[in-house]
Amino acid sequence: MDISCKQNEPETIIENIVEDNDKCLKLHPREKKLIDFREKLYLAPLTTVGNLPYRRVCKVLGADVTCGEMAMCTNLLQELGWVKLEWALLRRHSSEDLFGVQICGAYPDTVARTVELIEQHCTVDFIDINMGCPIDIVVNKGAGSALLTKPMRMKSVVEASSRAVDTPVTIKVRTGYFEGKNRIDSLIQDIGNWGASAVTIHGRTRQQRYSKLADWDYAYQCTRAAPSSLQVLGNGDVFSYLDWNNHKSDCPELSTCMIARGALIKPWIFTEIKEQRHWDISSGERLNILKDYVRFGLEHWGSDSKGVETTRHFLLEWLSYTFRYIPVGLLDVIPQRINWRPPSYFGRDELETLMASDSAADWIRISEMLLGKVPSGFTFAPKHKSNAYDRAENG
Repeated sequence: MDISCKQNEPETIIENIVEDNDKCLKLHPREKKLIDFREKLYLAPLTTVGNLPYRRVCKVLGADVTCGEMAMCTNLLQELGWVKLEWALLRRHSSEDLFGVQICGAYPDTVARTVELIEQHCTVDFIDINMGCPIDIVVNKGAGSALLTKPMRMKSVVEASSRAVDTPVTIKVRTGYFEGKNRIDSLIQDIGNWGASAVTIHGRTRQQRYSKLADWDYAYQCTRAAPSSLQVLGNGDVFSYLDWNNHKSDCPELSTCMIARGALIKPWIFTEIKEQRHWDISSGERLNILKDYVRFGLEHWGSDSKGVETTRHFLLEWLSYTFRYIPVGLLDVIPQRINWRPPSYFGRDELETLMASDSAADWIRISEMLLGKVPSGFTFAPKHKSNAYDRAENG
């Protein structure tokens, strides 16, 4: 469908595809508003697993801010039928009261045109531009963390996008592209002048991927150097309420901390932060969270055989992270660190032991407890292979 057709028939298209519980498409004009991230619990945009049903689970468990999965600008511009896969990443649930979308592009014109279309047809509170994704297929196209090697291109992308729309534009970056060559400190004074409302600093370089812990001292340095008009968020390895407290006390200038892998492994981290406690969650309580996810998934993707298997696929992707959680009641040292690699252990009941398995066959068993038997010949291999621990996972 070409752009002219899209512009001439927006009401008809919207009426055909909007569902009550997925309130993404814009229904009426709204005034521009400023986004205040301070002290809010921000669920990071997460590739593959950060879908709408998963975000609903995190909202139930205490997340304040949610953001859709990263969508590629080139794909969005090619899918003007508005019901294609890439645009589906921008769908919003009614429970997401402070919601943004994340896009990724290499050139100012494509990113600016994309944010224009999003503002015209979607109801979002902010648009985040990914300038930190380390994945080869993204970087090789000049997008994601490749932009960190081209600061003038970064400037052009942010300026063009922020001028094109009233919706607040934010960016997410890594500390730099090459290990030992951080560069955000040299740009932080300018980023606010480019038109960004906020910047999230993931405390790793692109080259580092996830092989070392995040460099929060550098994130603090950049935060303290930022102009007062620019909100700065930190990101990396937040896995307990103590991590959250320490970052906020070490650098009060931080607006908030974005939570990514920590929420994949234990989505109840939002509850722990709000209640300031280590939750020794039982296997039954964890299973109930998975039941909620399955229910939300069937509502979102449908309850026919295709919807069931789509829900199963994304549940299995999520289980490839959750097995890394070690129950508080079994720890000798509290809290668990995100990079710990525990040996195999027996849980306090059979279900807890099953949930700790790093075997895809056991993840499939859990899915069958919730969605019935898998089809004949079914196999599963996680997309991000997070059980390798040091592989790239999200940008």
